[in-house]
Amino acid sequence: MGFEQFGIVSFTSTTKTEKFVDFLKEGKVCGTICKSCGAKFFPPRGDCNFCLSEEMEWFGITGAGELITYTQAMYAPAGFEKDVPYTLGVARFEDGAKVFGRLDKSIPDENIRPGMKVRLKVIDLDDDRLSYVLTQA
Repeated sequence: MGFEQFGIVSFTSTTKTEKFVDFLKEGKVCGTICKSCGAKFFPPRGDCNFCLSEEMEWFGITGAGELITYTQAMYAPAGFEKDVPYTLGVARFEDGAKVFGRLDKSIPDENIRPGMKVRLKVIDLDDDRLSYVLTQA
């Protein structure tokens, strides 16, 4: 199995970045960085949309991040109906990487605020699938 193991619903089974799932299996959340211009991407990309280079390499997103913004989803797209409500956020990490993802449901709503410290955590889903969440640091 490749990329189809990522998330609740996957719309693709093969991608240039399917190694992303291999990293999740190791407990790591990784993005890609362009070897030509240094642009960082998360979710990972197989090609740089700035300089159009195909020369990409992986980097781990570790340490603490800071929540920049968040929103609560009250309506869900196909495959996510049973999950609502859930909270999505964007966090900036120490290495400059920005990560979009769900906030861990264990974080009380009253604790969620811009500026809060977060970490990435790999989680297991049903049917041998994997994902990640932003959890309170």
